[in-house]
Amino acid sequence: MSDVVEKTLTALPGLFDSQTGAAKITNRLKQLVKSITELTSKHEEENLMKQELSSMKEQVASPNTTMIQMKEIMVRAMYCEMLGYDASFTYIHAIKLAQQGGVLEKRVGYLAVTLFLSEGHELLLLLVNTVLKDLQSTNLIEVCMALTVVAQIFPKDMIPAVLPLVEDKLSHPKEIIRRKAVLALYKFYLIAPNQVQHIHGKFRMALCDKDPGVMTSSLHIYLQLIRESPDDYKDLTGSFVTILKQVVGGKLPIDFNYHNVPAPWLQIQLLRIFSLLGRNDQSASELMYDVLDESLRRAEMNHNITYAILFECVKTIYTISPKAELLEKAARCIGNFVLSPKINLKYLGLKALTYVVQHDTKLALQHQMTIIECLDHSDFTIKRETLELLFRITNAQNVTVIVEKMLDFLRVCSDDHTIVHLVGKVAELAEKFAPDNSWFIQTMNDVFSIGGDLLQQDVVNNFLRLLAEGSDCKEDDDQLRLYAVGSYLNVLKGNCFHLPQHFLQVMSWVLGEYSHLQESVDQREVICLLTKLQDQKTISSVTRVWVLFALTKLSEDQTDLILDLLESLSSSQDTVLRQQAQELHHLSQDSQLHEWVLPRGAPWDSVEVDSSLSFLDGYVSEALAAGAAPYKPPHQRQQELCEERALSLEPYGFNLPVSLSSCSITDRQSPTLSLGLSGNSAELSQKAGTLILEGVKRVWGKDGYLPQKETTGEAVQVEEPAAVLQTSGQQVAAERSEPPDLSQQREDKQQLASSLFVGLGAQSSTSLLGQSEAPPPRFRRKPRPHASSSSSGASERSSDSSHSSRSTADGFLYGSLLEEEPTTPKPSSGVIKHNHIRANGPEQNKDADVALETDRGVNTSHILGSDMVLVHPNTIQDKYPADLTELLPADLKELPRSDVISLTSDLSLSLSSCRVFRDESLLLVIFISNCTDTAITDVAVQLTFEGLETVSLRGNVIGCLEGRSVSVCHYALMMKDPQTSVSFTGTVSYQTQAGQTNSLLFSGTLCTADFIRRLVVTTEEYGKLWLSFSHDVKQNLKLLTDAEDPLRATLNVLKEMLQLHVVDIIGSEGLVACSLLSGAPCLLHCRVNGVALAVWLRSPLPALPDCILYHCQKTLAEH
Repeated sequence: MSDVVEKTLTALPGLFDSQTGAAKITNRLKQLVKSITELTSKHEEENLMKQELSSMKEQVASPNTTMIQMKEIMVRAMYCEMLGYDASFTYIHAIKLAQQGGVLEKRVGYLAVTLFLSEGHELLLLLVNTVLKDLQSTNLIEVCMALTVVAQIFPKDMIPAVLPLVEDKLSHPKEIIRRKAVLALYKFYLIAPNQVQHIHGKFRMALCDKDPGVMTSSLHIYLQLIRESPDDYKDLTGSFVTILKQVVGGKLPIDFNYHNVPAPWLQIQLLRIFSLLGRNDQSASELMYDVLDESLRRAEMNHNITYAILFECVKTIYTISPKAELLEKAARCIGNFVLSPKINLKYLGLKALTYVVQHDTKLALQHQMTIIECLDHSDFTIKRETLELLFRITNAQNVTVIVEKMLDFLRVCSDDHTIVHLVGKVAELAEKFAPDNSWFIQTMNDVFSIGGDLLQQDVVNNFLRLLAEGSDCKEDDDQLRLYAVGSYLNVLKGNCFHLPQHFLQVMSWVLGEYSHLQESVDQREVICLLTKLQDQKTISSVTRVWVLFALTKLSEDQTDLILDLLESLSSSQDTVLRQQAQELHHLSQDSQLHEWVLPRGAPWDSVEVDSSLSFLDGYVSEALAAGAAPYKPPHQRQQELCEERALSLEPYGFNLPVSLSSCSITDRQSPTLSLGLSGNSAELSQKAGTLILEGVKRVWGKDGYLPQKETTGEAVQVEEPAAVLQTSGQQVAAERSEPPDLSQQREDKQQLASSLFVGLGAQSSTSLLGQSEAPPPRFRRKPRPHASSSSSGASERSSDSSHSSRSTADGFLYGSLLEEEPTTPKPSSGVIKHNHIRANGPEQNKDADVALETDRGVNTSHILGSDMVLVHPNTIQDKYPADLTELLPADLKELPRSDVISLTSDLSLSLSSCRVFRDESLLLVIFISNCTDTAITDVAVQLTFEGLETVSLRGNVIGCLEGRSVSVCHYALMMKDPQTSVSFTGTVSYQTQAGQTNSLLFSGTLCTADFIRRLVVTTEEYGKLWLSFSHDVKQNLKLLTDAEDPLRATLNVLKEMLQLHVVDIIGSEGLVACSLLSGAPCLLHCRVNGVALAVWLRSPLPALPDCILYHCQKTLAEH
């Protein structure tokens, strides 16, 4: 046990010095700590702790135990839990102590509760009333303790109970209460952001609080908010700059200073906010330049905390819009760090340089020799960070040297996290910059050998996918596969007992798939090698399955070699192996079936896979009708298991309506089978969470830190970096005076530097203001079927104008052309169909399809690819109406729609938009108005959506837009993943009669409510669906109490504003249903709870209930 822990635990009894009997209590705890530290073995410690726990159990069970004694028992229980011993019998007494004790007893009780209980613990429900009472207390200490507990352990379901009280504390006269309330709301935002959406205005009040502590606490919330949506908080840039100016100028109280540095952690938070607000924003960055310059000037390099501030300053300067003077100062600061003889500063410099080279790779050239020396540094973390830096500057010219350095480091590395991290980077570099096939295969063999079983499965999958999919050149693909087969045959012929399981699996798959390509290799030899591998006792059962599957592919007409293996595996205890052996046995008896199931040399994209298993829908329906239990996913089974063992944590009681309780369905039903909401019976599975190890700092190695004397070239003063840089004449003189050994070492380092930093010189395309264009990868994968095609493929498509509008529109949608730059307009001829509308006073003619043949002399647009649909606008000659929605097609005029809003405009062109709500999609309609009397040509609208799917597109390219006319284009959109709001950006380009090409930028926002539609179901169907969904949210909403029937009035408002369907109203409860356009349903169970409406939402999508709840809150708040 460390000295720090012993001192901390010894100081704990100081809590009781002011109480009667403190000497006895203190002596009891001191005696326990002393006895523990004097023991010589783990066995003695376990015996002592058993006696101590037994004694505590007797004391807490005694009715004569006082509150003071219970307080001392809690401290001893905390000590036992810290040592890893179970003291769960004291949990309930910790809650009682927080409920019944005085201030000191309550303090210890709350402390024990926060250490003992987690957010999901079943006993936490017993603490809710105590916290509510303490939040309303007039004792400041009790309020502080309650706010601390709320911020630490309260789960998502309990937030509605305490949120109003915590919100009221934002206006408390005491600053410590306001600060703790802000921190509690920050915790609420992290775990349930939609439940605190309505108090964002009060966050701004906290930012403007007169107390610096409250203002500092609010920065945690704003840092998170700005990370998610920086554009929404651009208006606060000036306020943040003003705050940092006051901090740097020393305007805060001296209590906020740390080693004479004013509020350093506050400065770091503000600098991180600056980097988010100033990215790609010149106007916001200009506001920051002066204060960043002042921060660099005032942060003198004399303490660790100032180094942290300088590090954040450098990152911010290189993230925001650049300024040459600041970039020069930041580069000088990085040089001071890198050249420092102190290990910590050198590591910080390498860390900063690793970040900066993403923006300016040539900066690494200034410190070539220092980076080379860091590769041989005695400190493990310095070596690791140097390799991370080299990874950032890798290109096709230096990849072999850098990969070799990484592999050399990995061969002697013993840290698992570092191995996993670096082998992934080596595999990435090998795939991206491999000079030839032999080097690529050999490097990947080293990756599999060094990474071993620690290797992430993604590395293996990416390698196998690269071999399977190949590239655009079949000859290169076959050469790569042939070399892989030859390499793996040589490996299997040697001693392969020590090889990792992942490596054996890769070799088995490659040999089973491509060994037939090598005509000089006898397939019987390959089968013998794999059979020999299968007989090894060191391989795992998973690897045996891979090997057996390879034998299945190779066993055609060679069944005599695997008869013994099949016989042995037919009685295996592993069910997977036994099943695979049976499959191999049947395939070996029917050669035609074998050829049909496993065709040799078949392309990867010719295999059709029904991942949803929809061919089993009929069987499943019959089984369910016969009384079979429906399938439950693992997460549902686990949830039901937990619900059976745990107490109910619901904030209000839920009773099923009579109509639901009388349903014959007693178990979860599949919504697909019951309502037919989707033609696909498969649910999208959630990705399993993976541990993200990148950026996690590692403690020193088991050998400890071994400081050694550094070379003279590295040990220079930080304050004088210029002394390190020598002129060429001084370098020559120094080399002449050096001994032969040192001269040879210097030459070797210079030669290594020339290999590592090749391609980073002046001839590189890298500039100080941007990142160099990445070279094309060595191996180009083929595009997946039905996926977005490359931009090069777009330019190679046929420009035949006789294509139908549907086929060309599909080609546009699936060609990812929305993100491409317009090409040079080309003249085209052909028949173009369009709708032509003429306005004659208030009356307009009906839409008419007119086929016009374009003249050869008219230049039509050829923008965004040759398969673009060219649609002439719906035009209004002479003038356009005041209500632009009159221009909508007849089939859209009767649909519900939003108001028309302006997007952008200039002297020649104006863009407006509205939303039309179809049952199957959302139509974003854009009106393109020519504000001049002359015609405008080559009008093209491009839109980019994040998180949305474009189903269809019409009218976004116009060859000629007549003067004073309007064109209508529309995008049919679907939302796949629910989001509270989705932003879109776009550009419109056009050419005037004078030949000048102009473009306008515009943006807008869509919300989840635009993609919600009514889901019409019966009460019985509602009950089946309710039991089949696992993702739910509960919240109290505003109830329209001024109406005659508050429940019905509230539901009617939600029905009209959010397109919800009221299924049934039973007494004080209401059933509501809706669905996302993609087909995902969401059910709402509403119940009158006093003056509030208690709403319980359930859906198969985790994010959908939160999004709908947010819009329900917003709608009722605005009503």
